[in-house]
Amino acid sequence: MTTDDFQRNRENFCYRHPDRQSFVLCQRCLRTICPECQTPAAVGVVCPECLRDQQKAQSPAQRKAERRWSRPRAVSASSGQPIVTYTIIGITAFVYLLTLIPGIGESIQQALLYWAPWMYPQLSGQFQPWRLLTVSLVHSGIWHVGLNMLALWMIGRSLEPLLGRWRFLTLYLLSALGGSVAVTLLSFTTPVVGASGAIFGLFGALLVIGRHIGANIAGIAIVLGINLVIGFIPGFNVSWQAHVGGLLAGLLVAFIFTRTRAVRQRGLQIGLLVAVGAGLIALLFVPVLVPAVVVG
Repeated sequence: MTTDDFQRNRENFCYRHPDRQSFVLCQRCLRTICPECQTPAAVGVVCPECLRDQQKAQSPAQRKAERRWSRPRAVSASSGQPIVTYTIIGITAFVYLLTLIPGIGESIQQALLYWAPWMYPQLSGQFQPWRLLTVSLVHSGIWHVGLNMLALWMIGRSLEPLLGRWRFLTLYLLSALGGSVAVTLLSFTTPVVGASGAIFGLFGALLVIGRHIGANIAGIAIVLGINLVIGFIPGFNVSWQAHVGGLLAGLLVAFIFTRTRAVRQRGLQIGLLVAVGAGLIALLFVPVLVPAVVVG
């Protein structure tokens, strides 16, 4: 096809903005639309007219579910891209690349991994609390970091816009903290690396929030169950303790989100999240106060 032929063919330009070239079609009416006119749908994108028709055709239950998470007085969805998700992936990938550098890579990993005795100066002579969270930045290999970041990318694209950036980040960090605390209580002398605790927290949040808005969570539950079982199979060398701890933290944080969504409950929500963080930190005193409880 010649350039002139291309220019004369109106199907190569947005039907609402004739001066804008595009190759993207509305998945419902198949008209060409430019980026400004595109709205993401379950499959592909739709144009403004089809979006209006789709909203008019929604059932009362669907409209109710949409309002519950989009109205101003609720926990509103953030606009734009899932920046926090992409930032975490970028930082984690960067740290992993640093750990591959001969001579300093191993030192970086050793400085960031989690080993419970380093939380207790009376036992190890050191106190390094940052490891409770930095453990999520270091991984044991390309498959480890790749699968964790793939899961974060898949979940974060949906969950971050739904919750908002700061709530999503809070969920991720508290889930990572929950994983480290569980390792402390259940596998005290085992050094661990990886973001699996935080990832399982996101899975748990998907279950709670999905059920709250009436979504089908069967697929999520199956994937979560399979990954939990894998952690208990000998030879896989994964920390099921971190998985369980992160999952429980994520379930709790998501429950708080679903029960404190109104603007008037913002203070209560923040207070409860702070209480969750304080409660997890308090559990770290168990090995000191009740040493017999710790398994490791």
